[in-house]
Amino acid sequence: MIRNLAGKTIFITGASRGIGKAIALRCARDGANIIVAAKTAEPHPKLPGTIYTAAKEIEEAGGNCLPCIVDVRYEDQVSKAFEEGAKKFGGIDILVNNASAISLTGTLETTMKKYDLMNQVNARGTFLCSKVALPYLKKSSNPHILNLSPPLNLNPKWFKNNVAYTMAKYGMSFCVLGMSEEFKEDGIAVNALWPRTAIATDAIDFIGSVDMRKQSRTTDIMADAAYQILIKDSKTFTGRFLIDDEVLKTDLGMTNFDKYAVEPGNPLLMDFFLDEVEGKETLGVKKTEAPSASATQDVSGSMNALKKLLSAELVQKVNGVYAFKITDSQPADWYLDLKNGNGKIDSGSYNGQANCTMTMSSDVFNKMISGSMKPTMAFMSGKLKIKGDMGLAMKLEKLMSSLKSKL
Repeated sequence: MIRNLAGKTIFITGASRGIGKAIALRCARDGANIIVAAKTAEPHPKLPGTIYTAAKEIEEAGGNCLPCIVDVRYEDQVSKAFEEGAKKFGGIDILVNNASAISLTGTLETTMKKYDLMNQVNARGTFLCSKVALPYLKKSSNPHILNLSPPLNLNPKWFKNNVAYTMAKYGMSFCVLGMSEEFKEDGIAVNALWPRTAIATDAIDFIGSVDMRKQSRTTDIMADAAYQILIKDSKTFTGRFLIDDEVLKTDLGMTNFDKYAVEPGNPLLMDFFLDEVEGKETLGVKKTEAPSASATQDVSGSMNALKKLLSAELVQKVNGVYAFKITDSQPADWYLDLKNGNGKIDSGSYNGQANCTMTMSSDVFNKMISGSMKPTMAFMSGKLKIKGDMGLAMKLEKLMSSLKSKL
């Protein structure tokens, strides 16, 4: 392990905000040189931060920074940024592949434009940046590549609802699997880091889930874990698929992670791709018991409660039709029309095209209506399957929160 990252040059993709910027700021505290490689040169209408505002924060934290306009889909932009960074700082020691695109949609709902974007940014972008970085990293005394990607988990649960995204994200992890062996003789470490829980990035606010943010950890936990990886000896620490809190427990002896919680005491939302034993507590993350067979319930009561809240105002606000498929109840099909007239909720199939179809057990549905389980948590834990308009699904979560006191 080296003492710190003072004087090291770190190329971070997608570092204008979120986890990428948090890692940059943590490394900057040592006096590292940071190359911020991201697309955002002009302010986004809904997301804060540009490569220039990030550069200012990095320099204020004690580092040196070169902001570069880079879309990782384009080889010329990536190559130019590496050349400029190496010229300014005298070389490049570390690459952090953080840039990523996401669309949590099923096969029919995933346009080829979205499919191409995810694969070009996630899998291809990671491969391209690693390829271009290689000649520079070979000259470093302690070279690292760190991909923010999950452990490879072939449980079909993580494929069935969003196979295109899983394929693209696992492409980053396959780079770790292969390149860690390929670059081992060069002494270049290639590792993956993934969060155990949801992380409170600005993207959460962008999709409109306040409750998801409250059930998340801050970006600092990923930054602190990444730092511990990047100061290790690259010749002996490679080919690992690491989880943020496990890194901090192993390296620092940390067992209480409350300081990273957005709201300490709130149940935390588990991230994708991690299989956990329900009813157990892992590194401070409490999980609820799975419902037993006796928990099967009728959903008519919840539907009737919703029916009393229908109004033209609600229809105007939502403008969509939900279809509910309840896997263990009779009747099993329901729909909520918040697109026409004063709204309608009834059993059976909707006479038309539903905008968003949700499949779940009666227990999950009733918990969602009562507010004891958020749709986001149900979806990310595999208990809720969503097809169609994901934006409309997020609207339902906000709607449930606003109507909770009236139900």
